[in-house]
Amino acid sequence: MKWEDLQSSENIEDRRGGGPMMGGGPRVGAGGLGLGTMVILGLIGWALGINPAILIGGAQMVNNMRQEREVALPRQEAPRQSAPTDQMGRFVAKVVGSNEQVWSRVLPAQKGVRFQPPRLVLFNGYTQSRCGAAQSAMGPFYCPLDQRIYLDTSFFRDMQRRFGGGGDFAYAYVISHEMGHHVQNLLGILPKIQRAQQLAGSRSEANALSVRAELMADCLAGVWANNANKQKPILE
Repeated sequence: MKWEDLQSSENIEDRRGGGPMMGGGPRVGAGGLGLGTMVILGLIGWALGINPAILIGGAQMVNNMRQEREVALPRQEAPRQSAPTDQMGRFVAKVVGSNEQVWSRVLPAQKGVRFQPPRLVLFNGYTQSRCGAAQSAMGPFYCPLDQRIYLDTSFFRDMQRRFGGGGDFAYAYVISHEMGHHVQNLLGILPKIQRAQQLAGSRSEANALSVRAELMADCLAGVWANNANKQKPILE
């Protein structure tokens, strides 16, 4: 993937290297990969010819759509104000910037909705969001309450080293999938799904709604890739 010449986003909040959270750090139970992460890994595995069960086997679903509820945040490390200078940080900023360019054009043109960019939070191991604790074991996720995408880039290393599912475009797809959830939120789709889940008659019915939301986010990631590649060829 040719990403070096893409425009960088300024909406990056770098919490890496800030040390543990003040207030004693995380006190949470064992979790697992979120549903969105499992769907992403499954699709990447399918596209790359890897058995999806190898990628997602044993992963447990976290709370349905992360059961968004606002939580009080403890004091935490101050984010870096400057743009990331490491290669992975610069890559993330470029992919987010490309998404911002695409959705700033596509969303008003096709839906009459102004695109308001989210912030992407880079962290190591653990941090807090308005939707609760963010842990690297959960994989990347989007929190609609604070309109932030949370990403521990060790997830990308795991994709490459443990699963053989790495590569710049695969990483960009993961980021763009989470951006797709932000687009869903701007369109009012996520609140509707959450209300439907609350009215669902069973857990399986609620989970089916989550799967639909994840597949739509995958589709929106494809919208980004297609439009970005037309504007400036990025695929090799």
